[in-house]
Amino acid sequence: QMQLVESGGGLVQAGGSLRLSCAASGQTFNSYRMGWFRQAPGKEREFVATINWTGGSTAYADSVKGRFTISRDNAKNTVYLQMNSLKPEDTAVYYCNGPMKLFTPGAYWGQGTQVTVSS
Repeated sequence: QMQLVESGGGLVQAGGSLRLSCAASGQTFNSYRMGWFRQAPGKEREFVATINWTGGSTAYADSVKGRFTISRDNAKNTVYLQMNSLKPEDTAVYYCNGPMKLFTPGAYWGQGTQVTVSS
């Protein structure tokens, strides 16, 4: 079992920044690849970013590459998503997920945090 709790969402103007956090408990967090997904209204959930267990390997969706940065602090059992240069099309509910296998989501999801970017 792994429990994931996201925080840090909110309303921001286009061009602004937000940092999302995902606090994990339960299974040994620092052994697993983790990631972020998002779901916009009327759309399917989509991959955003992933990070391996050491933090040394990351990957991003093309739509966020160069603007978002995923990181982790294994001592705090927390994964972060720094989002810069936000666009209205980034508006979605953002979900933390693990343990991932490359780009495939794992069994555990957080409750999600809403990010709204106004134009």
